[in-house]
Amino acid sequence: MSTHSSSDIKPPCMPRNGLVKIPAQSNGLGSASITKGTPAAKNRLCQSSSIPTVLPPPLPNHSELASLAQAAHVPSSSLCGLTDSIPLVEPNSNKTSPSTCQPSGSKRKLSLSSMEGQLPILDEKIINRLFWYFSSCERCVLAQVCKVWRKVLYQVKFWEGITPILHAKELYNILLNGEKEFVNLQGFAIRGFDSFCLIGVSDLDICEFIDNYPLSKKGVRSVSLKRSTITDAGLEVMLEQMQGLAHLELSGCNDFTEAGLWSSLNARITSLSVSDCINVADDAIAAISQLLPNLTELNLQAYHVTDTAMAYFTAKQGYSTHTLRLNSCWEITNHGVVNMVHSLPNLTALSLSGCSKVTDDGVELVAENLRKLRSLDLSWCPRITDMALEYIACDLHKLEELILDRCVRITDTGLGYLSTMSSLRSLYLRWCCQAGWFTAEIYKKKKVGELDWDLDD
Repeated sequence: MSTHSSSDIKPPCMPRNGLVKIPAQSNGLGSASITKGTPAAKNRLCQSSSIPTVLPPPLPNHSELASLAQAAHVPSSSLCGLTDSIPLVEPNSNKTSPSTCQPSGSKRKLSLSSMEGQLPILDEKIINRLFWYFSSCERCVLAQVCKVWRKVLYQVKFWEGITPILHAKELYNILLNGEKEFVNLQGFAIRGFDSFCLIGVSDLDICEFIDNYPLSKKGVRSVSLKRSTITDAGLEVMLEQMQGLAHLELSGCNDFTEAGLWSSLNARITSLSVSDCINVADDAIAAISQLLPNLTELNLQAYHVTDTAMAYFTAKQGYSTHTLRLNSCWEITNHGVVNMVHSLPNLTALSLSGCSKVTDDGVELVAENLRKLRSLDLSWCPRITDMALEYIACDLHKLEELILDRCVRITDTGLGYLSTMSSLRSLYLRWCCQAGWFTAEIYKKKKVGELDWDLDD
């Protein structure tokens, strides 16, 4: 046995006399030697090797990605993203062919670009269904991820029934020179929004909105103006320019007058809501009744409307109007109820919430004349007693919803009358201090319909 010092021991691939010795391969092909630094060695480095190499598994094609996505319940876009981490050149860089001598990054980009024409089609089909599981607020965020997602999410079907809310301060961009420029609303037009809520706007803001929103002339069907300084002139311009407007809401707008309603309202409007507008009184109801023959829904909250206004509704509105909500109309009494039930006999939804002067006699008139009612709101009517509930139970057989919040004189006796109503589905008794849980237990045992109890302790 011979011994060697540590300096005599050499690794198997140490260079000797300018040669590099390659150890034997496991495939049994033997060894080879390459002269280090010679031109022949450099030429052989750029030639294809005769020794076969182990290649990575081939990339899945378009149809395979789709089947994988269905089997794993994940979007194929996620599967396509995995290809970015797979190198598109052979892992043995010493045995690359002449066509692969360019950097691997450019090769990778070239291969991906050839797939771009096929993969987005598959992605759009999957994410079209996926995006239905997100809320409208979440879709706004997802639309900022990439162009493909934005293209899919900006389809009209994802935004039907959504109303954008725009504040006056959000309608303008401040330029470098200090001037204001109206924001670009093209993104809203692409998504096909036909309803807007504008808060704190003026006449000028409304005119700018009409000029800059492509669908404003005929595509906008509903506008809500809240806490705005719109005047009679601005209201007239808006209703004249927006030819497709059918639903109008005015809330907290104290600068327009009844004269503005007379000059601006037109027959296209089928739904009108007016609340917290100090200049609305009986003459405003006269304008509404005369100028809106096709009115189907009226929501009114006005402190100065009296019984006389309820007689202004025309015979045509008697056939078309099915919803009337009179909220906090303090001056309306039972006489106003008489005028209303004769003018609007086809109502299916009625609210007298906050009409504190209405008594049991007024409820009796409603029950006897409005047999088609499906929803009745008598909340905050402190003069309503158990007798009114008896009238309701005897005559309103189609009633499905009854709201009795803050009717402090109602007791278990009156609620017992309602237990005979098989059509009643929702009953609200919040802050009814004399209504106990005993009647609630009776309803549960009899299983009369499927009542939605909202009973305050």
